[in-house]
Order: sequence, then structure tokens, then C-alpha cells
Amino acid sequence: MVGLERTVVPLVGSEDFGVVLRTAIFSFIVTFGLVKAFSNLFAGGLADRFGRKRVLVTGWLVGVPVPFMIMLAPSWEWVVAANVLLGVNQGLAWSMTVIMKIDLVGPRGRGLAVGLNEFAGYLAVGITAWATGYLASAYGLRPEPFYLGVGYAVLGLLVSVFLVRDTGEHVRLEMESHPPEAAPLGFREVFARTSFKDRNLFACSQAGLVNNLNDGMSWGVFPLFFATFGLGVERIGILKAVYPAVWVPSRSPPAR
Repeated sequence: MVGLERTVVPLVGSEDFGVVLRTAIFSFIVTFGLVKAFSNLFAGGLADRFGRKRVLVTGWLVGVPVPFMIMLAPSWEWVVAANVLLGVNQGLAWSMTVIMKIDLVGPRGRGLAVGLNEFAGYLAVGITAWATGYLASAYGLRPEPFYLGVGYAVLGLLVSVFLVRDTGEHVRLEMESHPPEAAPLGFREVFARTSFKDRNLFACSQAGLVNNLNDGMSWGVFPLFFATFGLGVERIGILKAVYPAVWVPSRSPPAR
């Protein structure tokens, strides 16, 4: 779903809606980032309260309108609104995929689970960025490239509803066999530790912020930058695919 936008949406803003100011074009990225951040922040608590599967399905329900809103958007504000929903979709659905994989593998396999998730995710982002560029070069910026998004959203929702099982029971069994050594930390304490109290977690948070900021800027800048040099949308799609694809080896599971 994120790869769907990387090649085409900035060009839609400049060519279809005549958005000239780069800050206005970046508005859809900023909106997505802020909403996704807050969705991530509360996803874990929602999962403990309502169950992993319910949060996952909710994330996909929110994501279904996104490709339709972009392909049929009469104004740029519709694209920005679609990215509010995409932020919720990513914050809930992606977080649940990570949490549920971690639940399944237990303490010893958590690094492997997260590595597999990141590997698959960024590989799919790169492939989709290339595919949308190819479709846009053949059929135009809208609506054909976004048919992929319709397929992704419907498939993600159907798989989540009918095939995915909640993993909360795995957590309960793990806690019974490995009871925690200390009382669970509250939200404020966890937030404080990961933000500034613990040096290691602070470094991870800082690196993650810079990494995502860099990726977000490339999301909006690269298509417009390459277009000024006369590159067609198919070649822009190839370059946009290469960028997340080179991350794939670094996100791969560690050797065991």
C-alpha cells in the first residue's frame, strides 16, 4: 500500500492538480507520518485490550478506501485525506504483523521474525513502486496504477478475516512458563525510557526517526526531481523501486 504511492502520487499532485509548492506536495507525506506515528503508539495497547486480530482487521478496513479515494480524487485534499486513512492502516496492520510474528516465535526467534517482516515489507514496496511506474507509463497516472492498491487492500482484509488467527494465547502460555521478573511498566515509563532515559533505546529511536525522515523525503522528492530531467514515469518507477530494494539485505534475518 505504501509502495503504491511512491512513484505516482507526487506526479499526480504536480500534473493533475497543478500543485506547485513543494511544501504542499509534501503535505500528504507529513500527514501520513504523523497519523502512522500515533497509530503505532497506541496499537500495542489496543491489541492487549481488544485482541491482535481485531486490530489487524480494523487496520485493513480503514485501508480499503485509500486507493479509491486517490484514483477518484477531484482535488489534492482528497489525496491528503486518503493518507490519513493510510497512516491508520499502516500503524495498525503493520504493527500487528510484527507483534503477531513475535508472539508466534517466542523469545529466541524475535530477531528472526522482525527481520523476515522487514525483508518482505521493503521488497514488496520496491516491487510495487516499479509496477505502478510501469502501469502509469502504459495507461496514465490514474486510475490504472491504483487497481493494484484495490487488490492489496481487499486481499489483506480477506486474509486477515478468514486465515489469520489471534496470537494472544501464545503470549499467555509464554507468560505462564516464563513469568516476568518485574511488574509491567506503565505507558509513561515506557515512553520515557524509549525516548530519552535509556541510552540504547534513545539511540534506536533517534536512528529510526532519521531513517524514516530520509525515506519520507525521498518519497516526495525523487519523482519530482527525476521528472525535471525528462525521465518518464516508467524509469522513475525503476529508480523508486531500487531505493527501498537496497534496504532489503540490511533488513534480512540475521544468520543463526
